[in-house]
Amino acid sequence: MSVALRNDEAAETREAIRAQVVAAGTSFYWAMRLLPEARRDAMFAVYAFCRIIDDIADSDEEPAQKLAQLAEWRGEVAAIFAGHATRPLACVLQGLVATYRLRREDFLALIDGMEMDAREDIRAPSIAELDRYCDNVASAVGRLSVRIFGVDSEAADRVAYALGRALQLTNILRDLDEDAQRGRLYLPRESLRAHGIIATDPATVLRHPLLPAVCDEIAAVAKQRFREAAAAMAECPHRPMRPAAVMGAVYHATLVRLMRRGWTRLAEPVSVPKPLKIWLALRHGLL
Repeated sequence: MSVALRNDEAAETREAIRAQVVAAGTSFYWAMRLLPEARRDAMFAVYAFCRIIDDIADSDEEPAQKLAQLAEWRGEVAAIFAGHATRPLACVLQGLVATYRLRREDFLALIDGMEMDAREDIRAPSIAELDRYCDNVASAVGRLSVRIFGVDSEAADRVAYALGRALQLTNILRDLDEDAQRGRLYLPRESLRAHGIIATDPATVLRHPLLPAVCDEIAAVAKQRFREAAAAMAECPHRPMRPAAVMGAVYHATLVRLMRRGWTRLAEPVSVPKPLKIWLALRHGLL
């Protein structure tokens, strides 16, 4: 049975979601500030959904427990699209599905991606597996996002396809050290082997003298995806897609900084300063 939130409960849920996003201080927040309030709150709700399932996948619980919790959210997605959501966040998302014509398969793709992380630590996946992972955890978010932005077109989906992969590959390069500490390594095994790295143990790979050549190769792929996203974005109406442009600009700046730092000081954090994030948001919000 559907559990409809009272107006005050819905407002409290939206405010809690908004506070969560603001506290996170992510590039996402600065990009979404360009949206009208209703669309911004819709994006914050999608962010909260992603945060919940990502936290499940990254928890210290046993794989079976994590998969069981993700299965519960898979059931909640089914309830959302049947009009029978029960959890407060799911009730908020249920209202957004009809408003923005969000698709069930994109929510399920996100859960699929989290299940990939939850089942076992990913170590040197194939290129095909890595691409599927990027589509699930990043491009699926893009497909939900462009519809909330108000652009439901083939070109917008191409933006989601390319930009999602560009962002996720940048994340992978940025988080190599952090992921290795969790026993994860997302660099594709074909690239590792092409550069003479046979090992798949994260710590071993990160100490390998030929690692920089692999990282440069992945960075080149990410740069190509950024270019593809920009080309597809040029075919979309400018104003609604401004948040995507800001996300692309901030992450591209991150990638440039990673390449400047190099791949031998992986524990040295790289980030885009807040003033630059604000400037990029203004630049892409006003032009």
